[in-house]
Amino acid sequence: MASTLALLSILFSIFFMLFTLIEATHNTTEKTQPIIIPLGSFLAPKGENTSWQSSSGHFAFGFYPKGNGFAVGIWLVNPSENTTTVVWTANRDAPAVSSKSMLNLTEQGLLLQNGNRDSAMNKDLRDDSEENLVSKASMHDSGNFVLYDENSTVIWQSFDHPTDTILGGQSLTADDYLISSISKSDHSRGCFYLGMQNDGNLVAYPLYSRFSDLDAYWASNSWDLTYIPKQLSLSIQGFLCLNMSDEDDGDRLCLNDINKHSKKLHNNTTSIYRATFDVDGNLRLYEHQFDFESKNSSRVVILWQALNDTCQVKGFCGLNSYCSFNMSGDAVCKCYPGFIPSNTKSVPIDCVQTHSKDDCESIEDRTLLYNFTHFENMHWGDVPYSVIPVLIDMDTCEKACRQDCVCGGAIYTNGSCNKYRLPLIHGKFQNDSSSTVSVALIKIPSNIPIIISPPTSNNTNVPKPKVVIDNKKNLIMILSLTLGVVSLICFITAVSIFFTYRRQVNRYAMLSESEKLGFTEECSLTSFSFDELSESTGGFSDEIGRGSFGVVYKGTMGDNNRIIAVKRLEERIVDAGDREFRTEVTSIARTHHRNLVKLIGFCIEGSKKLLVYEFVSKGSLANILFEGEVRLSWKDRMKLALDVAKGILYLHEECEVQIIHCNINPQNILMDEAWNAKISDFGLARLSKRGHSRTKIEDDGTVKYLAPERQKEDASVSVKADIYSFGVVLLEIICRRRSIEMNNIHSPGEILLSSWAYQCFEAGQLNKLIRHDEKDVDWKILERMVKVGLWCVQDRQHLRPTMKNVILMLEGLEDIPVPPSPARLLE
Repeated sequence: MASTLALLSILFSIFFMLFTLIEATHNTTEKTQPIIIPLGSFLAPKGENTSWQSSSGHFAFGFYPKGNGFAVGIWLVNPSENTTTVVWTANRDAPAVSSKSMLNLTEQGLLLQNGNRDSAMNKDLRDDSEENLVSKASMHDSGNFVLYDENSTVIWQSFDHPTDTILGGQSLTADDYLISSISKSDHSRGCFYLGMQNDGNLVAYPLYSRFSDLDAYWASNSWDLTYIPKQLSLSIQGFLCLNMSDEDDGDRLCLNDINKHSKKLHNNTTSIYRATFDVDGNLRLYEHQFDFESKNSSRVVILWQALNDTCQVKGFCGLNSYCSFNMSGDAVCKCYPGFIPSNTKSVPIDCVQTHSKDDCESIEDRTLLYNFTHFENMHWGDVPYSVIPVLIDMDTCEKACRQDCVCGGAIYTNGSCNKYRLPLIHGKFQNDSSSTVSVALIKIPSNIPIIISPPTSNNTNVPKPKVVIDNKKNLIMILSLTLGVVSLICFITAVSIFFTYRRQVNRYAMLSESEKLGFTEECSLTSFSFDELSESTGGFSDEIGRGSFGVVYKGTMGDNNRIIAVKRLEERIVDAGDREFRTEVTSIARTHHRNLVKLIGFCIEGSKKLLVYEFVSKGSLANILFEGEVRLSWKDRMKLALDVAKGILYLHEECEVQIIHCNINPQNILMDEAWNAKISDFGLARLSKRGHSRTKIEDDGTVKYLAPERQKEDASVSVKADIYSFGVVLLEIICRRRSIEMNNIHSPGEILLSSWAYQCFEAGQLNKLIRHDEKDVDWKILERMVKVGLWCVQDRQHLRPTMKNVILMLEGLEDIPVPPSPARLLE
């Protein structure tokens, strides 16, 4: 009897365990079953339907705030802090959409309606050859947003297109990469790139670099494994590992030890893991712990990070600056002595020289021309352009740099002297426990006072630099006397100019009032009032363009309702007074060429300055190349290139006063009814305030068209700067893509168009430059245009041809030699 009871008890226990297991499995399946989103569902930035949540409520897909508008992405909800952590963004470099936008789930995918413009958000993420129609979608608890066809087959998922984050269950293959965000609130592409190489090594680079070993600042060093890993995977348990594939769990290298770092709140805690390539260029593994008992309880823990020293990130600090630490141990960027910040960003910070270009080349004895500041334990990430092969002392190294006009600084280490040119890049202090001490010699003009605040830190592990300044009393005395005399002369001159100006100002005012300067009839210009232009443009309501100097509006004028374009110049940009403004406008009006937009009028009322142009109906070249559906034959492309070249040639050599455009780009090239290219905004660079010509262009995102010499604050401008910009535009006309492209590329080498074009030309593979749907390619015209474009984008000015030679080469009237590599660092 007892044995029978024992047997029944065992059977009952087994039955209860099976029942519990089945029930638990049922509950788990029910809990993790994704919520189906049917066709016709929609989201809006405001209202009740702003997002589609996963079944657990931890992830959501929809609209989130971005600047003054909204973006579409996936985020992880932190209920205790009432904040969101964005883990994926669609079209991350696109501008923010308005609050009136709507996202619809259609058979073609996700359709974003933004005002009058519709776009398929996943158009660029699906193969054009796919014919499967979308049947439904779902937001998974893993953070993966998926589109299905009618057979419940996955046809697109966000896990296949990572931005700066991978989640548990997601992998990063050799075809994928992570790019950091600009900031924690702006998830557009930032400054750093992390990718899995074909040799199995996971490597981090500055984004705009050559992607060589010298540019890398962190690597997993995993190429020497028995089985070369092909992907980086993050398991749902929080292991960040390198392995061959999803099935090869045995041969893997894990970057973190989760048992060492993770501490749960209690047993009722669930965790979600994410690996994010952060804003500062460091890869970190995060754990988000959620409490089952309290839905509003959660916390975030950093389990692992690739670098413990932020200063090791190349590109964290910009040009001519170095990385150090403040009192709280945070990494900060500072300028070298003799340099000042050129932007207002916190990081990366670029620095420019406080002095204008000196006459070093024309001075034989440069002993008194420069001083030196010494930094111990300083390291630069660039390659020296000159290494003195013999052992010398520090004074001799300093003298060698002083006599070399190219030298911007040198590193002296135990008799070795390495010279570097400006800009100095990737500067940082490093601990060196050996007896070898490296000293950085920073060269600055002798008339610049040396004021240094050495960085401090409360972290004993952070290197503290030792700054040494030359004490040259005699030189300081001579310079002080010289500066005193020069200052006195300048003061006397300034007083004389002031009184002379006061005598002349009334005479100029009387002349302007009585004769109206007499230039309106001469140049056939019309002087409009502000009220006239406001009425003709409907109160400046119809905006048709926005450029570096102001906004352009469409309007009508006269009895025949002639269509005009009115550019309203920004008041903070224009530097000239009324008389100087009229003089420059007169110079612009005297230019007459079929490939230049004609100026027909102006307006000056106080600080309000406007220019009236002829209306060019077909829009800009940028719209045709990058957004339009117009098919351009190779003869049409050659005609476009020649039209632009002839317009620039007229500005450089044929008009009365030479005009350097300074801002040649597809936005400033317009197309008329006969499809003739016309250049706009010429002559406006001379009206801008000092420094605006460069900084404003950078704000507009057209810095990629600037010649290398123009990216220096104190650089002089020559016609060769326009040649470089024309070369970039010519390559864009050929390839019908932007000069810097992050989408639809197969390798990092295709990001920079000029470098990729040279690689294809050198390899004899020009067919890679054109789109796969191109037909009837004229290979002779293609090769001729590519060779001309590569000559124009040479970093050295003297290698670029004149615009007259460019036209002769494009027309086939002059032989085109084989161009060298356009990149300075590759020469």
